[in-house]
Amino acid sequence: MPNRVPEGGLFDPLSFGRRGPDRRDRLSPAQIRQIARTVARTPEVMVKVLPSAATSVSAVRQHLAYVGRNGEVALQTDDGQQLQDREAAADLVQDWDLDLAECQSGLGGVQSQRAPKLAHKLVFSMPAGTPPDKVLLATQRFCREQLALKHRYAMALHTDEPHPHVHVIIKAISEQGERLNIRKATLRAWRAAFASHLRRVGVAANATPRFVRGETRPRKSDGIFRAARRGASIHLRDRVEAVATGLREADRTCDPAKARIRETRRDLERGWLATGDALRSQGQSALADQTRQFVRNLPPARTEREWLMAGLLEQGRSRRVQELEMTR
Repeated sequence: MPNRVPEGGLFDPLSFGRRGPDRRDRLSPAQIRQIARTVARTPEVMVKVLPSAATSVSAVRQHLAYVGRNGEVALQTDDGQQLQDREAAADLVQDWDLDLAECQSGLGGVQSQRAPKLAHKLVFSMPAGTPPDKVLLATQRFCREQLALKHRYAMALHTDEPHPHVHVIIKAISEQGERLNIRKATLRAWRAAFASHLRRVGVAANATPRFVRGETRPRKSDGIFRAARRGASIHLRDRVEAVATGLREADRTCDPAKARIRETRRDLERGWLATGDALRSQGQSALADQTRQFVRNLPPARTEREWLMAGLLEQGRSRRVQELEMTR
């Protein structure tokens, strides 16, 4: 049976690059809309699980207090309450029976090396310029759809940074006694759902995997690069040049990571070009042309080492310009 694109499923350009003799690819309306958003570079949503574990009552209480800014920011709960006082975090911990959950997690004989989470800590955000009230509204609707009557949760909108974001704390054990495990597939589905809710409130939003957009830049900068961006050293220029030289030396050797990235990029480009052909066959000529332009403008396929070197060199150039301006 031909391997068809599932109706309404998330678009995967790589599937179009692996064409069999009997294969007929036909994009669904939902996938065409997603492709249009992607090639137009519609802002991408972010749904991030914070790495630090909330494995104790005190850890959950501290995070709730941080999110609520110790009473300065309202904590909105799953049962419709608005808590805005210094006791809000302690009240929620008690209301969620986290003391009991912590006690039960320690039962059962042999203690595990890693204590189970009592709560999950997430951030839902959009780029700078997005209306904060709509980010909050979309997050509220997402949580009601995904968690209501199952998992207790609380949230707070933060606008102290350019990008509006909502912190969401979810009790790990549901009211039915089931543990919530957030896996990669869970996050993919949640990103798509969050983007959908944003679009419903009038915010242009998209949710595609980074590789679909040709992104190879590491999510977090290396410590050296972060220090360079802060301008943390009076000898920054010399350090930048020395590190960059070392990276150039290392890059002369055979780099398996570079080979993998190049092969993935070739597959991605083939997939997008085949997608353009499929669009054209469905009468979407303008979108097919946009797709080809999107392929031509994909970001460079660089390894983490190459991104670091590019960032360091750019930082060095910027610093030299600043020094020249100061001497004038």
